[in-house]
Amino acid sequence: QAQLVESGGGLVQAGGSLRLSCAASGREVGSLVMGWFRQAPGQEREFVAALTWTTGVTYYADSVKGRFIISRDNAKNTVYVQMNSLKPEDTAVYYCAAGRSWITVTMAEQYAYWGQGTQVTVSS
Repeated sequence: QAQLVESGGGLVQAGGSLRLSCAASGREVGSLVMGWFRQAPGQEREFVAALTWTTGVTYYADSVKGRFIISRDNAKNTVYVQMNSLKPEDTAVYYCAAGRSWITVTMAEQYAYWGQGTQVTVSS
């Protein structure tokens, strides 16, 4: 099992930066794939980025590639997403998730554990 708690959301102007954190706990944490998703009002949950705890291999959605960086701190059991050059279309609730499959890393359905979400609002 795993428990996930996000933090770091807020209001920022376009072009600004934010860093989201996801503190993970539970006996499965070290063997899981960690992902970030986002969901804007009236839209489906969208994959943002993912990495593996063990190797740190990363994968990004095209919409954030080059602007967002996902990373981990194994000692703190925490995953981060550094969001730079933010745009109004990045506005959403951001969720941290933990799953078991790298093959289906972009699919929300494969993630068994979810955090409560944190709001990110980018003003123009």
